[in-house]
Amino acid sequence: MQREGKVRWIGVSNFDVDQMKLAQDIAPITSLQPPYSLVHPEVEKKILPFCEQEGIGVIVYSPMASGLLTGAMTRERIAGLPEDDWRKHHPDFNEPKLTTHLALTRRLRAVGHRRGYEPGAVAVAWTLRHPAVTGAIVGARTAKQVDGVVGAAARRLARSEVVEIESIANRAGRLQ
Repeated sequence: MQREGKVRWIGVSNFDVDQMKLAQDIAPITSLQPPYSLVHPEVEKKILPFCEQEGIGVIVYSPMASGLLTGAMTRERIAGLPEDDWRKHHPDFNEPKLTTHLALTRRLRAVGHRRGYEPGAVAVAWTLRHPAVTGAIVGARTAKQVDGVVGAAARRLARSEVVEIESIANRAGRLQ
């Protein structure tokens, strides 16, 4: 389809390195769309370095971990989610992980407070600090939520802030 001019660029979603290599044998990949957040940094080990090496753009999704890192998610809010909301029963929103995730959100809030950022914007800025990441897809349900994260692309975290944020994730074994 690319050779026929029907497709200009080829992007893939949720591919691992082996899948990208197989796809590149057929046609060049321009972009990858993986999940990436402080809660789910797994792509940092192999996938992001591969993309950086190969010149594949990375547009991450769920940088705020489905709302978990926005600062709006609390134990009470999670308990009040409707039974058909997938988050209510997902391990990230329940113990034993929930305590660590809420501590991480408190750290994001503290870092953001010093610079006038919302916790969600700090979470997005953390993903954008990686040199392989070219963009982030964020979701919002209200204009206020958009206002809280819209400037994340322009926000650069200081190295000391990254270390401060990652200290919580490191204790949980997320970034090791």
